[in-house]
Amino acid sequence: MMLKLKEKKEIVAEVAEVAANAVSVVAADYRGLTSSEMTELRANARNANIKLRIVRNTLARIAFSGTDYESMNDSLVGPIMLAFSSDEPGSTARLMRDFAKDHNKLEVRAISLGGQVFDASQLDAVAKLPTKDEAIARLMSVMQAPITKLVRTMAEPHAKLVRTFAAVRDSKQ
Repeated sequence: MMLKLKEKKEIVAEVAEVAANAVSVVAADYRGLTSSEMTELRANARNANIKLRIVRNTLARIAFSGTDYESMNDSLVGPIMLAFSSDEPGSTARLMRDFAKDHNKLEVRAISLGGQVFDASQLDAVAKLPTKDEAIARLMSVMQAPITKLVRTMAEPHAKLVRTFAAVRDSKQ
């Protein structure tokens, strides 16, 4: 089906807007997936707040110009599905990794985070990135550790004195 110029401009504007707000993009080859598998993938993406879009490569290149994802242009070859995440950088990689485990027809081509492009071999590393809540929890535990150790160190002489008095009391009884 031939797209008219107006429709192409609308698609480019929509993809450019989504890309401008995204923190990560995954490009994957979807050839060989059945329509029910694609529906399942779209439902999983919706649940994870990920936007999936199948766009012609030339339109995607135009939409990516001027964004952090312009470096992905070399990876846009053949039929490509783009997955955009605006919440967490690793969520798109986790979605594609988990879906590809059960459906080997889905092949990740490239992952882009913060202007850097990673190939498909880095999928697991990107998927293992902590979520925002996990990162905050790790940061808080790292910030809390020195204070906790200081409090324990400050309390130890008193505790040792109490244990000594208790040992003396026990020995006299």
